[in-house]
Amino acid sequence: MSPTATHELPNRRARFRRTVNQRLSALRFAWLRILQVSVAAGAAWLIATEVFNHPNPFFAPIAVVVVLGLAIERRGSRAYEVALGVALGIGVASLIVLVTGTGTWQLMLVLGLAMAVALLAGGGVMLVNQAAVSAVLVATLAAPDFADSVDRFIDALIGGSVALAANAITPVDPVRLVRRHLEPLLTRLSGTLVDIADALDHSSHEEIVAAAERARSLDPAVREMMIAVEAGRETISLSPIRWRSRGRVDQLAAAAEPVDLMIRNTRVLARAAVRAIDLDEHIPEIATDSIRDLAAAVSSLDQHLGGVPRHSATRDAALKAAAAASAALEMTSNLAVSVIISQVRATATDLLIGLGMTREEAVDEVRSARSKLDF
Repeated sequence: MSPTATHELPNRRARFRRTVNQRLSALRFAWLRILQVSVAAGAAWLIATEVFNHPNPFFAPIAVVVVLGLAIERRGSRAYEVALGVALGIGVASLIVLVTGTGTWQLMLVLGLAMAVALLAGGGVMLVNQAAVSAVLVATLAAPDFADSVDRFIDALIGGSVALAANAITPVDPVRLVRRHLEPLLTRLSGTLVDIADALDHSSHEEIVAAAERARSLDPAVREMMIAVEAGRETISLSPIRWRSRGRVDQLAAAAEPVDLMIRNTRVLARAAVRAIDLDEHIPEIATDSIRDLAAAVSSLDQHLGGVPRHSATRDAALKAAAAASAALEMTSNLAVSVIISQVRATATDLLIGLGMTREEAVDEVRSARSKLDF
């Protein structure tokens, strides 16, 4: 075996282990939702068959799967779109099929008309798709009578209602849901800031390029966090047993936008650090200290959201970072380092906003940090 192949084998094994661990983690997080969908689909089928005496109520479990699924956001609006989409699709298709029967040209006709009507009704992608799917099912199955069409619409309502009931009775914990996405994002952001500081200390081009790439790779996690915030708020609105979590979720949601801005600032900081290292600029040690203080503040942000305590690890570290950055600015006049320092101050400002301050309060705190702390 060649040396290259020998070197690649451990890397492949490590990638395989990471992939397996990621898949198992996803399953651990989703297993309760899988159980929820399965039980709700069975309940919808049972209600449609035993209570309403529908012989083959396939629209009922289908509606459950579409409304709940594994996606955690927009469950309420999905229920509405499923019900209306199914109604439009069945209505359009039934009117045509009852007169013309089923066939190829009938399928094309009902599909086009159902989608057009759904769009005219102001429907989004899901509503239009549900109208199209329902129309296809009606047009390709045995020609229905009016009672069959009504039954299918009722089945869709049953499925949507059962799905919303299941979501209200056994919802995910909205606080846990948001924190599950926020905590690792803050950990990764904090680690990226430490990597940037290390690269500046070592004047390493390779290290800073890798850190800049890690900063860019945070974008998908930001989108997932935003989706989790939306889902957490919707869960509270649909489930009375989760109303007590509203305040905490609101705190987490208020921090979401500042966290997004902090990540954008970090990307700019990383690019400025690349420029400073490539130009062999002098970087004061206190500048890298300010980045490490910022990393410490980021890592503890989730524990201190809401209320803006006069003294917390997050607030103190953010103000220390801002003060150190201001002190570093007094020691240098080169442009690359000035950009680094300005991004540290901007990130500290966004971090304080994430704690619950207004922008004006955060800006004032950052501006006055240098005079309050001795460097």
